[in-house]
Amino acid sequence: MVDSRLKIVLPTALPPGIRIVSGYFDPLLAAHAEWLADARGTGKLAVIVKDPAMPILPSRARAELVAALRVVDYVVLDGPDAPPANVLLEERDVAAAAAFAAHVRQRQG
Repeated sequence: MVDSRLKIVLPTALPPGIRIVSGYFDPLLAAHAEWLADARGTGKLAVIVKDPAMPILPSRARAELVAALRVVDYVVLDGPDAPPANVLLEERDVAAAAAFAAHVRQRQG
């Protein structure tokens, strides 16, 4: 079995012309897997893990979770050397995380 954490690479390791998606993935939801599968298309997919204003999980932990998804080929932690993304999921992430938090609060009450 391959260690999916090996998919976490420096930006310089990304092949040219790869599809790049960025997002928070905090928390990682089933919707993220669907969005990433849609964004991938027929080629390879790299994901940039960005930090939201108040993260639940550290970026490395989120990167490991994203790397474990079969649809993802490479994961990069956000930083000054991160390439620009073709698809930005940050706005969807915020909305999905808020909906998830509301669902959890409702179930607790």
